[in-house]
Amino acid sequence: MKREIFITTDGSTSIHIPEWGESYHSKHGAIQEAQHVFIKNGFSCCNEKSISILEIGFGTGLNAFITFLEAKQSGQNIEYVGVEAYPVAMEEVMQMNYPEALNANEFNNVFKLFHEAEWNKAVTFSPTYSLTKRKQFFKDIDDKNQFDLIYFDAFGFRVQPELWSVDIFKKMYMALKKEGMLVTYACRGPIKRAMIEAGFQIEKLAGPPGKREMLRGRKM
Repeated sequence: MKREIFITTDGSTSIHIPEWGESYHSKHGAIQEAQHVFIKNGFSCCNEKSISILEIGFGTGLNAFITFLEAKQSGQNIEYVGVEAYPVAMEEVMQMNYPEALNANEFNNVFKLFHEAEWNKAVTFSPTYSLTKRKQFFKDIDDKNQFDLIYFDAFGFRVQPELWSVDIFKKMYMALKKEGMLVTYACRGPIKRAMIEAGFQIEKLAGPPGKREMLRGRKM
């Protein structure tokens, strides 16, 4: 499918798929969305010294990179696992402007190395941050009680409803430790019902720019 690089409202880049009418990030701001959904309402709510994070949809690496920067400030130890069945091409990665847009040009090489890192192998990028990229379909995830936090950042329900099913959310629930959290930008009725049926206690939160609400689920 054709893919187009574009600039979102906050000046950060993303990828648009015209055939689907779907983008990797909100057109209202890729960085603003990531910071609001996954950092403010996810990462920043975890007070543990060490945090294990599962990202559903590694994509452009934006969420992983922002988490790397946040962990440097917080001093928390991060074990980050990003699952992606269809990796972004390196020529597209090199057009993403996240280090510059985040005033983190000194870590430009880290962002590049995220994408060059070997798949299915833990790679250490700092004394407090390791990344494992897993080339895997979401339906094949079978982790048990492993993660403190899940960033659920799959393509939208409109184009891939199967990624937002009860079966997928049951896998997410099983992958979380007790009292673990899942955060996602989405807040549609079928998604809420699927999460509840999978066992999550859910709450609706104010959404990022351009979106009224988002969801956070907890495993109690």
